[in-house]
Parts: sequence; structure tokens; C-alpha cells
Amino acid sequence: MTSKSGQAPIAPGAVASDLTISDLRAALAAGWRDYRAYPAFGLFFASIFVIAGIFLYFALFVRGEIAWLVPAAAGFPLLAPFVAVGLYEVSRRREASLPMSWRAILGAMRGRGDEQILSMGVILFVAFGFWLMVAHGIFAVFEAESGIKSDSGELFRTSAGIMMLVVGTIVGGLMALAFYAITVISLPMLVDRKVDFITAIIVSLATMRSNKLIMLAWAVVIAIILFVSMLPMFLGLLVVLPVFGHATWHLYRRVAGNTKTSEPQ
Repeated sequence: MTSKSGQAPIAPGAVASDLTISDLRAALAAGWRDYRAYPAFGLFFASIFVIAGIFLYFALFVRGEIAWLVPAAAGFPLLAPFVAVGLYEVSRRREASLPMSWRAILGAMRGRGDEQILSMGVILFVAFGFWLMVAHGIFAVFEAESGIKSDSGELFRTSAGIMMLVVGTIVGGLMALAFYAITVISLPMLVDRKVDFITAIIVSLATMRSNKLIMLAWAVVIAIILFVSMLPMFLGLLVVLPVFGHATWHLYRRVAGNTKTSEPQ
């Protein structure tokens, strides 16, 4: 149930239920401004993701482990929200006119000293590992059906290989959507407020429920642009990841940031 003011009640406050495409454009524009104002932080966090991606690619590609490489690349964006925690703090501090320092920004990864963000990080890394196992299982089933070893690349030109990609895409998409739903608002909230991660997840899910079409549109935009930016050896992420990280903060503020932040300076 939503109120006339366009908000749905949810502890510890309320979430907006009237998001529009204009809000997504505004969030992206604000994210771009934050990135331009403090590019060093964005490049630092994005470079961690890029270096890890390149290392993973060469480590698996050289060994011919395509059965692991494809799901690893597809599931890599699952970890992006945790990497973006420092970017949320940059946007939060810029919005509140607080001083910027590497100590403060990196310290945001610890949360407010209660390990709530680290708990979310553990969930994301477990999810990534679970996706790898599920995807590898899908590979194994269709590889056995085709009779072609996946490390040759020939598997992808068979009907079994095409079906494998279809099934893997559907399963991976559903898993990615589930973890997007629980992290898109929860992680910025954990940076902004002293709440437990269960409460933050509830708020994130409430946002999805109250703004289904717009939040799904945001998920599709993120997925497509992240995928395209990963093609040139992950290098596009040096710009895309920071902008989306900052933009997600501003979307959170529009949806659930209806109280002042309370972080000590």
C-alpha cells in the first residue's frame, strides 16, 4: 500500500513509489558529475575490478578453461556493488560537503564499525561462487550431450552449445536479478545509516516492489552497458563502473534517503 505522497511505508522510514525514467537520467547525470569532480577515487576502485578481470581472463584463457571463463565473466558484475561502496561514500561526502580523504573513503568498506557491509560482501562473494558452480554444472551437462570438449570452442557452434548459452543466460539472469534486488539500495543505505544488513535488504526489496518497471529498466541498462564496457579487456569499466556507482547513490537518495546522514566526520 502506498500513501498519497508517493511513498510506501517501510522500516526505518519510507521508500518512494513514484520513480520515473527522468529519475534514472537525473541519477546518471549526478553520477557523471561526481565522477568528474573526484575521478581519482572512481579510477582507483574501477581499476581493482579491471585488474582482477584481466587476471581472471588470462589465468583461465591460457589454461583453456572456457567452461570456467564464460561463467566467471558473466557473473563478474555480481561483485560490482561491493566494489562501489567506496564510491557511495565519495558521493555521500560530496553531497554533505564533508572533507575527502583516502582514509575516510577506504574506511567506508568497513561500514560503521559493525561489519554490516562486510556481511553483505560475504553474501556477494558466496553468490559469485555459487553461480560459478551452477554455470559449470550447466556446461558439464551440455558438453556431455554434444560430445565436444568445451575448451576447443567448437561446443558453441553446436545446437547443444547454443542451448547451453540460452539456459545459462536465463539461469544467470534470474540469479543476477535476485542479487540486484537485494543490493541496489541496501549497500548505499549501509554506507548512509547505521542499520543492520537485513533491514537494508528489506528496504531494497521494498523499492523493487514499489517501482517494478523503473527498477527493472535500471537493471537492464546496467547489465547492457556493463557487458559492453567489459568487451575491450574490461577497460570500459574505468568510466562506466564509477558513474554507475555514483548514480546508484543518487538513486538511493531519491528512493530512501529521506533522513539526514549521521556519519561522524
